[in-house]
Amino acid sequence: MEDLNFEQDTAIDETALDVEWLQQASLLMKYCRHEALCQKKFEQAEANYQITKAELDRDVRENPKKFDLLKETEGAINAAIRATDEYRDAKVQVTETQYEWNMAKSAVRSLYAKKDALENLVRLHGQQYFAGPSVPRNLDKEWEEKQRNKQANSKIKITRTKKE
Repeated sequence: MEDLNFEQDTAIDETALDVEWLQQASLLMKYCRHEALCQKKFEQAEANYQITKAELDRDVRENPKKFDLLKETEGAINAAIRATDEYRDAKVQVTETQYEWNMAKSAVRSLYAKKDALENLVRLHGQQYFAGPSVPRNLDKEWEEKQRNKQANSKIKITRTKKE
């Protein structure tokens, strides 16, 4: 499997938009491939879970005493199945692979969002948004300042809410 660094791969270097664009298609393909692999693993885990459940159901019905069943009701049979290590292991595998698949889908959606952001940054660049008679703006500092203002405003709102 390829090395995936989600934080790095979704970050945008606004000073190298051309390089970002050159990487975007192959980066998206890498994550789509990873998503497909995660989906395959999930579907295999789901199939294994269903097979495990069916085999346990058969075993419990054929030998209820082995599973300490006093009555062979559907509820008791299902409880005996859920109490086995095989069932729990198969269920955990389904849950884990589903989580990985969901995260992979989120990564692909984020890369599409990155594509949209790159398109907008290129538009701004084409409109000379970043050009000017002075030194170009430092987006990092402006972003940090905006975040500090946002935090300060949220603290003010909390304080006002408490007083009211």
